[in-house]
Amino acid sequence: MRRRLRTSGRGHGRVQGRVHGRVSGRVYGYGLALALLLTACSGGGQAGPGATATPGASGDIVVASGRDVTGKGGIRQQLIDAWNAQQDREHSDVHARLVELPGSADQQRSQLLGALQSGSAQYDVVNLDVTWVPEFAAAHLIRPLPDALVGADVIKSVASTARWGGKLYAVPFNSDVGLLYYRRDHLKQAHVQDTDLSKGITWRQLRDLIDAVEAPGRSRPKGYEKGWTTQLGPYEGRTVNGIEAFLSATDGAGLTDENGRYTATVQQLTDGIAELRARTQGAYTLGDAVRSDEGESLTDFADGRTAFLRHWPYAYRTLHQSLTDAQLGVAPLPGRAVLGGQNLALAGSSQQADKARELIRFLTSRESERCLLDAGFAATRESAYTADDVTCGVARTPGAASPSASPSASPSGESADRMPRDDHGRPAYARTILLPALRRAVQRPRTPLYGAFTQTFATELGTLFTDDPPGDAELAAELDKELRKVLPG
Repeated sequence: MRRRLRTSGRGHGRVQGRVHGRVSGRVYGYGLALALLLTACSGGGQAGPGATATPGASGDIVVASGRDVTGKGGIRQQLIDAWNAQQDREHSDVHARLVELPGSADQQRSQLLGALQSGSAQYDVVNLDVTWVPEFAAAHLIRPLPDALVGADVIKSVASTARWGGKLYAVPFNSDVGLLYYRRDHLKQAHVQDTDLSKGITWRQLRDLIDAVEAPGRSRPKGYEKGWTTQLGPYEGRTVNGIEAFLSATDGAGLTDENGRYTATVQQLTDGIAELRARTQGAYTLGDAVRSDEGESLTDFADGRTAFLRHWPYAYRTLHQSLTDAQLGVAPLPGRAVLGGQNLALAGSSQQADKARELIRFLTSRESERCLLDAGFAATRESAYTADDVTCGVARTPGAASPSASPSASPSGESADRMPRDDHGRPAYARTILLPALRRAVQRPRTPLYGAFTQTFATELGTLFTDDPPGDAELAAELDKELRKVLPG
């Protein structure tokens, strides 16, 4: 029976957990992340990490968000604590409080929609998946923001996720993009001479490498089963993989236009389905992938069942807690990679809009974005990756560790952070692989009806993974018919 690894997520229904029982759930003292927490602890009155008390207390700016992939008391909470400490120094009577919503991404979306529509929870700032911004904006649940909040420093592809109808409705907080992780040790055992794939490979080259690992007469790695795995379970992961295949097959032609109108043709859908079928054929893909989410696919890869894995940037830190740099590599995803992430928006019902905008500006500043990058998130600003004078320096505590210092062991005795870093303390792959991938990334369909779209898209594609799948043209015709029912044409 397969052992589940659970890792908290960013809008793809992820759950929490560990790799080999050793995944650290927090960011333990690296750079000034620890300084953020230590400084904030000296402030008075604010709620502790991961506060879940009823929102709306007098003086609170309430931030509603899904769970933090850096764990309880992770970097998001630490940044909020740092802002609270700054308020104390300025003798302000306002503090911010983070409320983490339980459940999957779909459940969190439903909770936020219900709370904002009914007024049952007085949220001031909401952390929205990038695909939700059009829906919340069209429903007038979030307010337009000054254009100046998203300047030229924000990665261009990421900045576009924050707008709808010609207005800015959110500010990019942390981003995401599909990446290809691979087992260097598996490739070396197959006598592959060059195991540096950081410049990128094609899907054909990926299959050639899998063939090398599985060559007749060659000893396979312990526990190895099939070449690669991804997230094809009946949820947003299947949609993401499908969109990446579709956009790769149609040279970036989307399924909707900028106004959310359905624009795909049956031929484009046929080409996309053929590409997805080729990527997921049983000869190369782990059978469990059709039921996997982010946590399960991560476990399978870490356990050595596959040589390749499609996953998100947070997996870089997570996997390095159990695999060494000699065992693990990361590369751009072949073809098109989907953009993900979360954006901070101002709730339409907020009674403290000015302070809430101030908090959003702080949480998305150059220094805060560098903190998010150091903690394992994909930062939204170019400067986090390229400007060596931008460090995780908010709320610096005298005598605290510098950004280049080695991380320390956790108070609970868990191992220190093992993520490889460059000379300036960033994740080692951040500037050379992650930033270019974000610049090239493509968006999922932008529509206020995204919930209906993704449910239809994932459901219809599910027939591709049955024992008797329809042909490409037949499935494309059915998908086209169903999409026309849920999207304006």
